[in-house]
Parts: sequence; C-alpha cells; structure tokens
Amino acid sequence: MGLSPLDLVDITFRSLSKNPLRSGLTTLGVFMGVAAVSATLQVGNISRAMIAQQLAKRGAPQVSVYPNWDSGGRTTQLKLEDMEFLRERVVGLRAISSFNWAGATPTVFQDKEFTPPMSPVSQDFLLTSGKALVSGRFFTAEDFASYRPVVVIDQLLAEQLFGGQKALGKMIYTGNRPYVVVGVVATSLNENAPPEGQLYVPMSVYNAMTGSRDIGSIQMRPDKLEDVEDLSQQAEQLLQQRFPGQKFKLWNNVSDILQQQKTFEMASQGLTVVGVIALLVGGVGIANIMIASVTERTAEIGLRRAVGATKQEIMLQFILEAALLSLLGGTVGLGVVHGLTVVVTDTFKLPYEFDTSIATLALGSALLVGVGAGLPPALRASQIDPVQALRSQ
Repeated sequence: MGLSPLDLVDITFRSLSKNPLRSGLTTLGVFMGVAAVSATLQVGNISRAMIAQQLAKRGAPQVSVYPNWDSGGRTTQLKLEDMEFLRERVVGLRAISSFNWAGATPTVFQDKEFTPPMSPVSQDFLLTSGKALVSGRFFTAEDFASYRPVVVIDQLLAEQLFGGQKALGKMIYTGNRPYVVVGVVATSLNENAPPEGQLYVPMSVYNAMTGSRDIGSIQMRPDKLEDVEDLSQQAEQLLQQRFPGQKFKLWNNVSDILQQQKTFEMASQGLTVVGVIALLVGGVGIANIMIASVTERTAEIGLRRAVGATKQEIMLQFILEAALLSLLGGTVGLGVVHGLTVVVTDTFKLPYEFDTSIATLALGSALLVGVGAGLPPALRASQIDPVQALRSQ
C-alpha cells in the first residue's frame, strides 16, 4: 500500500530536520539567489516609477525645433506649412503642434490685473504638451478658421482672476483685446521657478493681429520616450533638405531623464546577471547536497524499499525536499528584500509598491531551479537496488 500525501510530507520534514546544518546551507543558497533576483526586479520597477514621476512634472516628452540665426542675422522663419511637411514625413510621431512666445501680456478682469506670459498655439498643442484639461475645452478647428477671440488659461491664472468663481464663459482683456475663456488647463510645475500663470490663444488669431505667418517653433511628441533622439534627427534632416543652408536648433525636455534611464538599465542588467548566477549557484548547492544525502541514506532507502516503498515515492520524497528548501529560502529572501526596500524608499522618498508579479516570478524561479537541481539525485535514489543497499549497511 502506497504512502498518503500527508505521510510523504511528514517523512520529508523528518528527513530535513535530521541534518539542520545541511538544510540551512541549502536554504541559504536559494535565499541569496532569490534575494538577488527580487532586488534586481525591484530596482527596475522603482527606476521606472521615478522616471514616470519626473515626466508627470514636466509634461509629455517632446522635441522643439526652431530656426537658428546665422552670422549675418538672416534666417528662415517656420510656418504652418512646415509643420504639415514634418507631420507627413516623420516616423514615430504621436502629435505635432506649433508654439510661439508673445511675452508677458497685461490681462484684466474687472478690477484685477496680472501679466502672465501669452502663448499662441495650434490645434494639437494640448496633445503634444501632455497638459491636462481641467474644465471646458481646448481650441477647435472652427476657432482657428473663424479667428474666434477665445483663450485657454491655467488653474493659477483662473484663481488669480476669478477667485472661486467659474472661469468658463468669462470675458477678459489681454493686450487690450477681449477674449472669452473656453477652457482651463492644469498649471505646469517648474522645479527652478514658481508658477506665474499662463494663457493660450489660437495661432491664427495672433498671426492676424501681428500680420505675420510665423509660428516660432514646432513641437513634436514621439510615440515612445525612447524615440525622442530619433525624432530630433529626422526633423533636422528633413528641414535641412527643405531649407538648404539653414541651421536649426533642437531641444527636448527629457534628455536628462533618458540618461538616467540608460544608467538604470545598465545597473539593472548587471544586477540581473548577478541574480541569475546566484540562483544557479543555489541550484548547484541543492544538487550537491542532495547527492550527498542520497549517498548517506542508501541504507535507509534500501530499507524503505524492502518494506514496500515504491520508486515513485522515493523520488517524490527527494524532489519534495528540494522544493521545500527552495520555497523556504525564496520566501525568506522575498521578505528580507521587501523589508529593506521599504526602509530605503522611505528614507530617500522613492516610489515603491509591492508587486505580486515579482514575488511570483522570484518564487517560481527558485522552485524551478530547486526541483530541477534535485531531480537527478531523486532519480538516482529511486533506482537504488534494495538488496545491495541493505548489504552495504
């Protein structure tokens, strides 16, 4: 009659407890491997969360392109058709818009007056910049086509002008001209300077007032953060083909973030190699200790076979021993890494949230390595001849 699963587990625990030093060393090897793998994955998660936080403060990743003055003071100003030229040809482009800088402009509502910077923009500016619309709407195609005197302001300017009143539909005077507020966007946070309010007007309205068709600069948002540099190169090459001899300046708002990302990726790759090596070393330790265990317990295995234990039961016992040691070492490793990560992230104010997928992957890797390393010794134990084993006692 075969052993029940509970009896098999009981025998396994008894076998492990007979040699606590050997079991402890095996568990330590798995612990180190799982801790290294878990720490590697946590570093990757924390670095991505940090990058996401920085991007949230700066808005969407974007590339700005504008002409560079030559030594003679002559330059070619960009126009809307140049923006459309890039829209049709640049690969990996999520959104493109035009942006101009009109400077600080006196803005009045009733008895309140402020001088926020005014920026004429094109229709897709909201998508390109990644700014969040808090209330109302952004400019429509009809606003540009009909030269409607409408304006979008940020939350800070809305609070300054209207206090707790609703901003939408109110008429303000900017540069001694009336505009109707149609939307409110979130205020951009700048680490180097306090916010000063912001208002946006349709590019067509501003150009009609100034009599110019210039758009100042072109802003492009890539599909992916990693495509920023490629987007810059494409835009520069296309514009130089369109304007031979003209030089252009290109700037992006995430160059330092991209450098940090490369550094984090290199560190993560190095830690991954260390983690895999540590896990494999733990597996080799399990295999060596299991082989030694089989050799030492040859007589015990022969006696169990003689009283009715099957080959499968002998093999399952050794596999179960390896699995239990791996599970114990892996669980302790995850707990220690989680505790240390909480302390470090709290100390340095870093973003961290326990990820069950990381725990699953680390424990799964530990079990896979442990069972895989324990399988050959388990097969060897199951093939022992009971008669020869008893004679060697």
